[in-house]
Amino acid sequence: MASEKTVETTGLMGWIDTRFPATKLWKEHLSEYYAPKNFNFWYFFGSLALLVLVLQIVTGIFLVMHYKPDAAKAFESVEYIMREVPGGWIIRYMHSTGASAFFIVVYLHMFRGLLYGSYRKPRELVWVFGCMIFLCLMAEAFFGYLLPWGQMSYWGAQVIVNLFSAIPFIGPDLSLMIRGDYVVGDATLNRFFSFHVIAIPLVLLGLVAAHVIALHEVGSNNPDGIEIKKLKDDKGHPLDGIPFHPYYSVHDLLGVAVFLIIFSAVLFFAPEMGGYFLEYNNFIPADPLKTPPHIAPVWYFTPFYSILRATTAEFLWVLGIAAVLFLLLVLLTVRSKLSKLIATVAVAAMCLGMAIFDAKFWGVVAMGASTLIFFALPWIDNSPVKSIRYRPGWHKWLLGLFVIAFVVLGYFGVQPPSPVGERISQTLTIIYFGFFALMPWWSKMGTFKPVPDRVTFEAH
Repeated sequence: MASEKTVETTGLMGWIDTRFPATKLWKEHLSEYYAPKNFNFWYFFGSLALLVLVLQIVTGIFLVMHYKPDAAKAFESVEYIMREVPGGWIIRYMHSTGASAFFIVVYLHMFRGLLYGSYRKPRELVWVFGCMIFLCLMAEAFFGYLLPWGQMSYWGAQVIVNLFSAIPFIGPDLSLMIRGDYVVGDATLNRFFSFHVIAIPLVLLGLVAAHVIALHEVGSNNPDGIEIKKLKDDKGHPLDGIPFHPYYSVHDLLGVAVFLIIFSAVLFFAPEMGGYFLEYNNFIPADPLKTPPHIAPVWYFTPFYSILRATTAEFLWVLGIAAVLFLLLVLLTVRSKLSKLIATVAVAAMCLGMAIFDAKFWGVVAMGASTLIFFALPWIDNSPVKSIRYRPGWHKWLLGLFVIAFVVLGYFGVQPPSPVGERISQTLTIIYFGFFALMPWWSKMGTFKPVPDRVTFEAH
């Protein structure tokens, strides 16, 4: 009988490995995890998102040491952190600026997924986990936004929570449950504090772990959209892959260095970023009796908030007509009877709902749909290739139009309401949803370039 292969158990690592798979995890996820050798600039943002997450957790821990979740003392405790706690001002600014940095990095990370089709098979679950992380980030930022207990925090929370009351039947009770009172007050602050500090971070860390594990199970995508696992050497290593460590761990250090330089410049010279990262009204204590002249959420929520504001009673007619035209397109071009039935029922329910419920409700629906629609990407993109590199040139223009619509919606979301802004926002809302609704058709149209068998790579 052949003797079983013995496992090295000498030394400290041997002692640890017999009790915890430290070396195994190191090899599977770093030293022996083979990533495509043609990563570019866009692949910095995944590791940067992880860096900012750690930064937010660490700075949040130090802030919690001095913060008091009490409506009578919350604002003063933030001022105490800023003025009296040694180094407190920079910790607070690292956390507030870090929130905006987090969303910048995550938006760029998602844009890279759109560029190179990183949501396509076999990475659907990786994308779904990523979208869930995005929703958690939005919830985390929303709950944390109330904690400074400034004017904009207070009234912003008041407006957003009141939106839940637009939900039929359960809306008023739901908004009351979220607030814990009939107005935003001490009970609301304690609830938001609990969610921001304990509940959502736990869920977020679990989703990040699931995202990374799922990614390393199927392998990373690349700018060419080619599966490197198809071609391997005699050792079973991908021919177009290199170990993540040390090559990409060193590669990511460059991205970290550049990010920290930019982050530090903003932190020391413009932490409020002209009122976009920290609104000036938030340096005024919350006053339930004095409403600010213009209430708007932080910039990273404003594209979706702009869609909410664009949904007026007259705009519902435009959405209804668009839904009917979409149904006609499905009936004329789709062969599946089940798909036709689902589309017919959905559009009929939507048109009926528009006659029953008011524009406020549909604004909330549109705002929610604008975030949830990203989950559908793996199943509505019918392109024969993944990467934008090999798609028709006008596909790039469509993606560019979508990005412009998103950015401009964000801009109008921070501006006071105006007739011109409303019309522009409504037009951009149609473009935003049209990009996704028509993707099953436009994604497979045009002349596609041939995809090479191997990844294209030039040494630096």
